[in-house]
Amino acid sequence: MPKSDIKTFIASDGYPIRFRHWSPEGVPRGYVVAIHGIQSHSGWYTYSSRLLCAAGYEVFYLDRRGSGLNEQDRGDVTHLERLLYDVIQFLAQVGAQRDKSAPEAPVILSSVSWGGKLAVSVAAKRPQLIDGMALLYPGICARIHVNWIQNIQLKLADLFRVRSKRVRIPLDDPALFTTSSEWQEFIQHDPLALKDVTTSFLLANRELDRLAYQAPEFVVCPTLLLLAGKDRIIDNDRTKRYFDRLQNKANRTIEYPESAHTLEFEPDRDVFINDLIEWMQLIDHEIE
Repeated sequence: MPKSDIKTFIASDGYPIRFRHWSPEGVPRGYVVAIHGIQSHSGWYTYSSRLLCAAGYEVFYLDRRGSGLNEQDRGDVTHLERLLYDVIQFLAQVGAQRDKSAPEAPVILSSVSWGGKLAVSVAAKRPQLIDGMALLYPGICARIHVNWIQNIQLKLADLFRVRSKRVRIPLDDPALFTTSSEWQEFIQHDPLALKDVTTSFLLANRELDRLAYQAPEFVVCPTLLLLAGKDRIIDNDRTKRYFDRLQNKANRTIEYPESAHTLEFEPDRDVFINDLIEWMQLIDHEIE
């Protein structure tokens, strides 16, 4: 099986962002740029990344600034644009690499959970950078929300410019992510999992929610939606209605009725990975 390298790219503000990179033998049939959820990191998705690479795709799995392998400014971001620029800049670099090495290969933006909000926002702002998008149980329409007290606290933090206060991410129960006791244990003790964020991050996230809600009319690329039927984090019905607002009528939805949130950690994970690869191969043919 292919192995990954850990590499670094320098964001436009000088922040060193680390990512896991899988490179296939020969000319890639496509390029996959992937972004993770609010608590997870690229290390959670090594199995699917290896299989994508084995199928001929070059995979770049970014760790969001302040998350995973990126220890600087843990759980923090200065503003929403910083989150967007990091992904946009990286996509531009991958696109330039594609144009030199395999100009007919697609660039696909893949995301899981919270990362889905960031993906649709990037796709709406810079549609020319991607040829397809995969949304895996995206966190656009979540079941878990801030309550009214937390919302008032966040507004006060914004008003009085309180940016560095730490706030616990409300996903402490590993059973929210998977039915597998083995993977629940992994999540519980994962030293790279993000447990809290700053109020500055939460304020950027609030702006991201608004941007993602407005994104569908500007998202034109073919998009795949994968949902877990027993998801306790994502509202699947609302997500489907949101997905129907995207502009490309060739979009596809697949739901796995017996799976919990993180498909990567479920017993039948090969099924969703094969579905993802088959869809990517369709994107290949459309571009050719």
